[in-house]
Amino acid sequence: MKTFLLSVQHLLAMYAGAILVPIIVGTSLKFSPEEIAFLVTVDIFMCGVATLLQVWKGTGTGLPIVLGCTFTAVAPMILIGQTKGLGVLYGSLFLAGILVVIIAPFFSHLVKYFPPVVTGSVVTIIGINLMPVAMNYMAGGEDAKDYGDGKNILLGLATLVIILVLQRFTTGFMNSIAILIGLIMGTILASFVGVVDVNQVGDAKWFALPQPFRFSGFSFDLGATLVFFIVAIVSLIESTGVYHALSEITGRKMERKDFRKGYTAEGLAIVLGSIFNAFPYTAYSQNVGLVSLSGAKKNNVIYGMVILLLICGCIPKLGALANMIPLPVLGGAMIAMFGMVMAYGVSILGKSDFNNQNNLLIIAIAVGLGAGINAVPEAFQALGDQFAWVTQNGIVIGTVAAIVLNFFFNGKQQAQSQVDQVEETKIEQK
Repeated sequence: MKTFLLSVQHLLAMYAGAILVPIIVGTSLKFSPEEIAFLVTVDIFMCGVATLLQVWKGTGTGLPIVLGCTFTAVAPMILIGQTKGLGVLYGSLFLAGILVVIIAPFFSHLVKYFPPVVTGSVVTIIGINLMPVAMNYMAGGEDAKDYGDGKNILLGLATLVIILVLQRFTTGFMNSIAILIGLIMGTILASFVGVVDVNQVGDAKWFALPQPFRFSGFSFDLGATLVFFIVAIVSLIESTGVYHALSEITGRKMERKDFRKGYTAEGLAIVLGSIFNAFPYTAYSQNVGLVSLSGAKKNNVIYGMVILLLICGCIPKLGALANMIPLPVLGGAMIAMFGMVMAYGVSILGKSDFNNQNNLLIIAIAVGLGAGINAVPEAFQALGDQFAWVTQNGIVIGTVAAIVLNFFFNGKQQAQSQVDQVEETKIEQK
């Protein structure tokens, strides 16, 4: 019973992220309520599959790591889905996952070429690209007749205030599910003003197995593949931090082969996610804190959570229940969650050497271009559609700028200094 309760606790800690991403992407791509309900349930199911790949020693690190859909992929998925279609969206995800599997054996060597000045800039740009989505939802949704209505704004703000109060005055597990509680309470408030549609729950099925290619088959596009590969690289770097953290918490030493298996598991999760028309997956940091707080370091707890995810992923009514959340309520929660993506990017940047004027210039140009193109996507339109994948995509142009400028200004010196730091750490451990 104790293991079961701990498994439920892990499920609740990641549940808000697991349902928010498919609702946001599905709504932005004009999916029907029935399709969004399916998208939510298949995502929950695939979170279970992805986590199993990672926690089982045969395919992953063997650490109690929870994999969930990554928020860094939300903006690219919406952009590519709207401009190039679902076929290119899922085909590009598939190719990006294959590329991750291919580079997995070498990635631990490549990490040094993506220092904080690069990864921090990329995550900050992604956060900036996500914020307009949150603001539009808070106002009621772009095509809503009551867009910007005071009722919508108040619901969004009320949800945001609930989340902030919970973050301020609760600790431990309650603090870790503040977003989920905020969504539930915001929806209850919305029901009093008549903006909650409960009919879709009654219409949804009780049981349905996930189907591959439910929405689309694969089409391929070089630019879209590069976008998702960049997102995957950022996710792998974030996951590396999770691997180290859980290695310390559990007392299990990580060897190079364990990192390789962890990266491969994430690549396979992306491949499978694309086949089932779901999402790319990455290690969830919120569950790391839960392992530390609960002291439950055995994989049995995570295996129990995997079983719960697989069961929940076959119940479309749960997806429909999640899709009941009104857009203004989602918008209020998204301001907190997407704002945290941006803040996390700034936190990564804080690890850079700000005394180095070159680093400041890299950040200035990369983030400036990324934010600028997001605000004025038509600025480089005259360069032609063949270059639109980079000239009209803030994430790509910002990332390319950060990588190129880092090589130009820091290059071998940056890489060598990181190698030296690793060697010093090894000497200290000995």
